[in-house]
Amino acid sequence: MRMCLTSDIGGYYTGAIEDGRDQFGLKGDFVTSPEISQVFGELIGIWFVAEWLAQGRPSQGVELIEVGPGRGTLMDDMLRTIHRFPAMANSIDAVYMVEASSKLREAQKNLLCGEHAPMTESKVGYHSVCKYGSLPIVWTETIKSIPVTPDTKMPLIVAHEFFDALPIHAFQCVSVPANHDAPPLETDKSSPSTRTTKPTLQWRELLVSPTPPGATHASLGTPASQSPATTPSPDFQLTLAKASTRHSLYLPESSPRYRAIRQNTGNGALLEICPDASLYASDFAARIGGSPQHPKPKPSGAALILDYGPGDGSVPTNSLRGIRQHRRVSPFAEPGLTDLSVDVDFAGVAEAAIRASEGVEVHGPVNQGTFLEVMGIRERAEMLIKAALEQQQKGGERSEEVRKYAANVEKAWKRLVDRGPGGMGKVYKVLAILPENDGKRKPVGLGGDVDA
Repeated sequence: MRMCLTSDIGGYYTGAIEDGRDQFGLKGDFVTSPEISQVFGELIGIWFVAEWLAQGRPSQGVELIEVGPGRGTLMDDMLRTIHRFPAMANSIDAVYMVEASSKLREAQKNLLCGEHAPMTESKVGYHSVCKYGSLPIVWTETIKSIPVTPDTKMPLIVAHEFFDALPIHAFQCVSVPANHDAPPLETDKSSPSTRTTKPTLQWRELLVSPTPPGATHASLGTPASQSPATTPSPDFQLTLAKASTRHSLYLPESSPRYRAIRQNTGNGALLEICPDASLYASDFAARIGGSPQHPKPKPSGAALILDYGPGDGSVPTNSLRGIRQHRRVSPFAEPGLTDLSVDVDFAGVAEAAIRASEGVEVHGPVNQGTFLEVMGIRERAEMLIKAALEQQQKGGERSEEVRKYAANVEKAWKRLVDRGPGGMGKVYKVLAILPENDGKRKPVGLGGDVDA
């Protein structure tokens, strides 16, 4: 997954897409929430304004951080909204964009700073100046490049459809028969997990291997949902490892949730684990709440994670998918030209955040539809339509254009909150990491109200 998505040569986001082609939007492979409606990004901006208010309205030290910013649409809508609250806008020291793709960095710079705005390079990353209030914007390839100064900074972090693109390890629980009646000899160098004196349940890793010569969708059993009639036969397939790997020995033992699956489900159980998700969640938490390496006298900041995955605490299984031109395809066909994603283990993200810092607590996840409606998506859409109608009455717009605009605004916000089967309002979840306060204050949209 990592190579296919972000490899320097041939990565989906970093080099495989030919000039003039965009991964995002109707002409690309998929459409994200910020591309559907400007209201989405505006409400995310309002959420961070509410957190800034609730945490004492600091006059300086605020850092806006986005991981995986896409084309920059979300940050553009957020900054335009925050700019309407001068006190908060003036408290922002810098905007950080964590982006591995040079082409996407350029697209983000053009949108946020202007096509002719210069971009300079330093040891930290790439620098330019935002068109909203001349804020400095810094692009880094990893979040580790963003300096950690927890005693003075208030990080406000947003991760929208970022965790779903982080690489996973997949495992299957198998029953291993007894194959040793006596303790192994000192000269026996085989893995301890293969030397059993009684049947045991063990995890085996599902590995990516080449498909046999002449393999077809039919011989590989490609599901009909992956558009086999219109896509090439996969180049790779998943194969169950014949013995333990270092990952199968460690990762499924790293959490009580994973160990319970082997105990309760047993032979045939499946499991997906994303170590990178834990690393990012831990980083977010440490910046907000402090850590043993970087103590923070008073936790401050917030992280908002919006993505798709189970919100009931269950661990994702069989969720690896490929998307191309808005259709599900095999994730193993045309590597580097196909978007890959997985369901996010929100409970795992929460567990990693709390483990990383005693100064944070986690709220959610809640359905995106619930979050956006509490944040006022309906009311904001109605305001946009009303403004367009008023402009028409002043003679600035033709009635047909206004009707079309109003219909598009209505369609867009309802799509974002749709709770039907597969609807974005149900499938997408929202989770927040906040400073520890013994649960006395819940964030707006996740059970709480605006606290000014």
